[in-house]
Amino acid sequence: MAIENKYGELVIDGIPVDEPVFLLRSQDALAVATLQFYKLLRESTGDVNGAEAIDLAIRRFKAWPKKKLPD
Repeated sequence: MAIENKYGELVIDGIPVDEPVFLLRSQDALAVATLQFYKLLRESTGDVNGAEAIDLAIRRFKAWPKKKLPD
Protein backbone atom coordinates (compact mmCIF):
# COMPACT_ATOMS: atom_id res chain seq x y z
CA MET A 1 0.00 0.00 0.00
CA ALA A 2 1.08 3.58 -0.57
CA ILE A 3 -0.35 7.04 -0.02
CA GLU A 4 -1.09 9.37 -2.93
CA ASN A 5 -2.37 12.92 -2.32
CA LYS A 6 -5.29 12.80 -4.74
CA TYR A 7 -6.27 9.10 -4.64
CA GLY A 8 -5.48 8.27 -1.02
CA GLU A 9 -4.30 4.80 -0.04
CA LEU A 10 -3.19 2.60 -2.92
CA VAL A 11 -2.32 -1.09 -2.68
CA ILE A 12 1.03 -1.58 -4.43
CA ASP A 13 3.12 -4.65 -3.65
CA GLY A 14 6.51 -3.80 -2.21
CA ILE A 15 5.67 -0.23 -1.19
CA PRO A 16 5.25 0.46 2.53
CA VAL A 17 1.82 1.59 3.70
CA ASP A 18 3.07 5.04 4.75
CA GLU A 19 5.34 5.76 1.76
CA PRO A 20 4.15 8.70 -0.36
CA VAL A 21 3.91 8.09 -4.11
CA PHE A 22 3.08 10.24 -7.13
CA LEU A 23 0.72 8.77 -9.71
CA LEU A 24 0.60 9.68 -13.40
CA ARG A 25 -2.38 8.61 -15.48
CA SER A 26 -2.22 8.00 -19.21
CA GLN A 27 -5.15 10.36 -19.76
CA ASP A 28 -3.03 13.21 -18.36
CA ALA A 29 -1.92 15.27 -21.37
CA LEU A 30 1.31 16.13 -19.52
CA ALA A 31 2.24 12.58 -18.52
CA VAL A 32 4.23 11.56 -21.62
CA ALA A 33 6.44 14.65 -21.41
CA THR A 34 6.91 13.98 -17.69
CA LEU A 35 8.00 10.39 -18.35
CA GLN A 36 10.36 11.52 -21.11
CA PHE A 37 11.92 14.10 -18.79
CA TYR A 38 12.25 11.54 -15.99
CA LYS A 39 14.04 9.18 -18.40
CA LEU A 40 16.37 12.00 -19.44
CA LEU A 41 17.14 12.82 -15.79
CA ARG A 42 17.95 9.18 -15.03
CA GLU A 43 20.20 8.94 -18.07
CA SER A 44 21.99 12.15 -17.06
CA THR A 45 23.12 10.39 -13.88
CA GLY A 46 24.49 7.49 -15.89
CA ASP A 47 21.58 5.26 -14.86
CA VAL A 48 20.29 3.47 -17.94
CA ASN A 49 18.62 0.68 -15.96
CA GLY A 50 14.90 0.73 -16.49
CA ALA A 51 15.06 2.65 -19.77
CA GLU A 52 13.14 -0.10 -21.57
CA ALA A 53 10.41 -0.05 -18.93
CA ILE A 54 10.10 3.72 -19.21
CA ASP A 55 9.98 3.48 -23.03
CA LEU A 56 7.22 0.87 -22.75
CA ALA A 57 5.26 3.12 -20.39
CA ILE A 58 5.68 6.03 -22.81
CA ARG A 59 4.37 3.92 -25.72
CA ARG A 60 1.38 2.75 -23.67
CA PHE A 61 0.61 6.27 -22.48
CA LYS A 62 0.79 7.60 -26.04
CA ALA A 63 -1.59 4.88 -27.22
CA TRP A 64 -4.25 5.81 -24.66
CA PRO A 65 -7.00 7.50 -26.70
CA LYS A 66 -8.39 9.94 -24.15
CA LYS A 67 -6.26 12.91 -23.09
CA LYS A 68 -7.06 15.86 -20.86
CA LEU A 69 -5.28 18.34 -18.64
CA PRO A 70 -5.03 17.14 -15.06
CA ASP A 71 -7.65 18.13 -12.48
